[in-house]
Amino acid sequence: MATLVYLEHHDGELVKGSLGVLAKARQLDDEPAAVVCGSGVRELAAEAGRYGAARIHVADDVALEAPLPQPRVDVLASLVSEQGFDTVLFGASVLTADVAAALAARLGAGLNWDLVDLQVRDGELVGTRPALQDSVHVEVGWSAEPRLALVRSGTFDPVEAGGDADVVDVAAELEDFSRRAVMVESAHAESEGPSIEEADVIVAGGRGLGDPEKFGLLEELAKALGGAVAATRAVVDAGWYPYAAQVGQTGKNVSPKLYVACGISGAIQHKVGMQSSGTIVAINKDPNAPIFEYADLGVVGDLHEIVPKLTELVRGRKSA
Repeated sequence: MATLVYLEHHDGELVKGSLGVLAKARQLDDEPAAVVCGSGVRELAAEAGRYGAARIHVADDVALEAPLPQPRVDVLASLVSEQGFDTVLFGASVLTADVAAALAARLGAGLNWDLVDLQVRDGELVGTRPALQDSVHVEVGWSAEPRLALVRSGTFDPVEAGGDADVVDVAAELEDFSRRAVMVESAHAESEGPSIEEADVIVAGGRGLGDPEKFGLLEELAKALGGAVAATRAVVDAGWYPYAAQVGQTGKNVSPKLYVACGISGAIQHKVGMQSSGTIVAINKDPNAPIFEYADLGVVGDLHEIVPKLTELVRGRKSA
């Protein structure tokens, strides 16, 4: 296999999901290559080497400063054609979904998405993806090369390999139509602490909170734990919390070390987004809530009483 991993970056750091895919690529290919596109991104090459890239292609150009898909497609299409990569892997995000789909169209290549595993079997790449609302897993393949794969976020953890990558500069030769879109403004929601994709601890809330103001309880607990706050789809749809914090089938997939679910019933649509968590703690007054079936620890009781006491306990332990 000749594998290329697209590395996404944000605020001067490589995204955790991309580094996880790179770690998986190292298991499939002894010398995977990676590519990073942007402006002022050359310094990220060393980090790519530490996480398993044998070679890192750097497209560092002011024309790539804005996170727009088409310029990146131009870089990747040229790279795949010139270097003969037969496999291109992406960690799933809003940007990479656009890039992977457009690259597949440009190259006439096959794209499998929402993958939760990748294996090489009898010399062929085999992907695994959920189906029927994540109730079963199916194996998928490719009928031709290059093979493009979009991996579900949170599937693979980054693993430091401790190596150095050979750095290869790549020219950003863009098509005329790729220059027509211009980013006018980039807005980010104000937040404290890590994002839910990067957090080691997540405190999540559902309809059991009762009203949006009660998210303050979760924010205090998350702050004490050094974590982030997440929400279910029902809560987000009701306007109680921002969409960026939604975990689940139509939201984000997360894999923190600790996931504290407060007032969440545990429907399958939510489960698929957080089932990769290290330890799952559920707080719910309904002893028959489905979430208790897959939680590691369960507390049956009123979260409005339990969460503040838990926050107080955590703060007390940290100050001791």
